[in-house]
Amino acid sequence: MTELSGDSNTSVPLLAVLDYGIGNLRSAQKALQKVGADARLTNDPHLVDRADGLVLPGVGAFGRCIEALEDAGLRSAAALAAAAASKAVGPPFLGICVGLQMLHEGSDESPGTPGLAVLPGEVRLLGGDIKRPQMQWNRLELPPWAPDHPMFAGLEGDSWAYFVHSYAAPIGASSVAVCQYGTEVCAAEAVGDLWACQFHPEKSGSVGLAVLANFVSLVKARQRDRRSV
Repeated sequence: MTELSGDSNTSVPLLAVLDYGIGNLRSAQKALQKVGADARLTNDPHLVDRADGLVLPGVGAFGRCIEALEDAGLRSAAALAAAAASKAVGPPFLGICVGLQMLHEGSDESPGTPGLAVLPGEVRLLGGDIKRPQMQWNRLELPPWAPDHPMFAGLEGDSWAYFVHSYAAPIGASSVAVCQYGTEVCAAEAVGDLWACQFHPEKSGSVGLAVLANFVSLVKARQRDRRSV
């Protein structure tokens, strides 16, 4: 895989980790700081507006996360930022776990609760005769239509990541990694500068840190692009 590299002449990117009171958001923040970002937990719309990149973590139930995002006044900002990133016309955006699921139209877990609808399709319960949730390390597989996505740049051989989930996004053109759990399961998605992973990169050791470092490198590349205009 081609390696994404940072630029020492680019300032440390400011990442807004959207703080809507769900789960341990600080672990994602600390992992991003470890790979060279100025990552800040925030629900301040002014900081969100000036951030070089945005991160939407999520744990727990889909509906509760959507409700909390709305209560924090961040739903519209998250949807608009994710849509802009998907068209590569705004700061890069990273969704993590339920943060990936919320980018879709809805979820079986919370019928009637609309998602952010940036990515198509509904999130479904993991199928087959399996234990739910999937709470384990699992091997990432890159699909034939996306064999070399920059999210996984620099990773060689088998790459294992840590999953905790009972629901999964549909597999489609946006899927850039899958795993096997009873059946083929969407593990990561990307459209333009919108990246999302079902696994927890902050809990996935060196593989997860590499994914986060690649996201930071993407943010730095977009910083350089803006400065060259």
